[in-house]
Amino acid sequence: MTPGLIALLAAFVAASIVRLPIALSMFLAGAVYFLATGQDPGLLVDQVMGQMTGIYVLVAIPMFILAANIMNDSGISERLWGAANALVGRLRGGTGHVTVVVSIIFSSMTGSAVTEAAGPGVVAVKMMRQIGRYPLHLAVAVTAAASVIAPVIPPSIPLVIYAMLSGASIGTLFLAGIVPGLLMALVIMATVAIMARRYDLPAGVGVIKGEGPALLGRAVLPLTLPIVLLGGIWSGMFSPTESAAVAAFWGIILGVVIMRSLRLRQLPAAFEISMRQMASTMLLIGSAFVVNYAIANEGLGAALVGWIESMQLSPLAFMLVVNVLLLVLGCFLDGSVILLVVIPLLLPSVKALGIDLNYFGVIAVINFMIGLITPPYGLVLFVLSSLTGAPLQKVFVAVLPFCAALVALLLVMVLVPDIILFLPHSFGYR
Repeated sequence: MTPGLIALLAAFVAASIVRLPIALSMFLAGAVYFLATGQDPGLLVDQVMGQMTGIYVLVAIPMFILAANIMNDSGISERLWGAANALVGRLRGGTGHVTVVVSIIFSSMTGSAVTEAAGPGVVAVKMMRQIGRYPLHLAVAVTAAASVIAPVIPPSIPLVIYAMLSGASIGTLFLAGIVPGLLMALVIMATVAIMARRYDLPAGVGVIKGEGPALLGRAVLPLTLPIVLLGGIWSGMFSPTESAAVAAFWGIILGVVIMRSLRLRQLPAAFEISMRQMASTMLLIGSAFVVNYAIANEGLGAALVGWIESMQLSPLAFMLVVNVLLLVLGCFLDGSVILLVVIPLLLPSVKALGIDLNYFGVIAVINFMIGLITPPYGLVLFVLSSLTGAPLQKVFVAVLPFCAALVALLLVMVLVPDIILFLPHSFGYR
């Protein structure tokens, strides 16, 4: 290992120990690398600005963030909860199943697991506690598991970033994420059913006879957002990047004009929050470009490709090895770091082995999502624990069955790529 890499890793570890934000830790590590190798610090600006100004797809990220915040402020949680309760509320441990169904719907609006956990997730924990008689740690575990569906079902910010890194089509990636996201929901609901029996949870109360159609009808308007968004992409009316702006615009029309649940005076706050989140995300991406420059400059990417080629792995063996690597890294690193630093190192080998980029991208994102609820790092677990007061030790134990179920599903999808590629191929995408 060269002195430059040692300096980079030491700076990143030191920044992480003192709990600097991930974006600042990565940027600091990159800056230390430039100083340790005697390179012109002006290259820092060149790497960040030169890379980011040339990637048109990045425009989609702030627009999707804005659309999510507008929809969250529109007060649609109650409508969606009522509709989901009408569908699955009567099952044993009903509120846990309702939480998963609501998460599927919100997935088409947020695209972020942390956003979903911190927003509707906190409401779901309260409902499971008050109505479903769930222990606090189990309610948090169910909510955490349900929240990781969000970045798999489109629109997905991690898939947009992956498209930027790999050159894959955003529209095709969005199609590829639908079936895996729905299967994740089914697996989580099956685990909820098992846990409901283990904890002897009661059957849900459901809704009064005759109220179901009305409750489902109230959810129709919020569900127009994914229909407009995805329908426009696949019909060719607008590009995936333009769809992000359409989603934000339609969210405003829906909340202010049609549903009238969002007031005009609330919009500046939604824009402010979105700008803060956008700045954080863009700083993270910019910092990753600096670290990626250091890695490329040290020849690590070429060395990794050469090592993989020397092992003469088949595409399936490569995927199995990569999944083990990503799952282990997910226990200790933030998914955004893995996506922005590790995935670019693997992409040359993916292309050399002829592995479908859309298949690989969805598999990678599911790995990151499992990492968000895997001890000891599990960012979503930390967020929900801090917001609900649930003891982390008990949450860590309660979430393990959900992690195991999702890993089993991940293995099935690795072995059967058509689960992911069925929809894109059906629409003529290759």
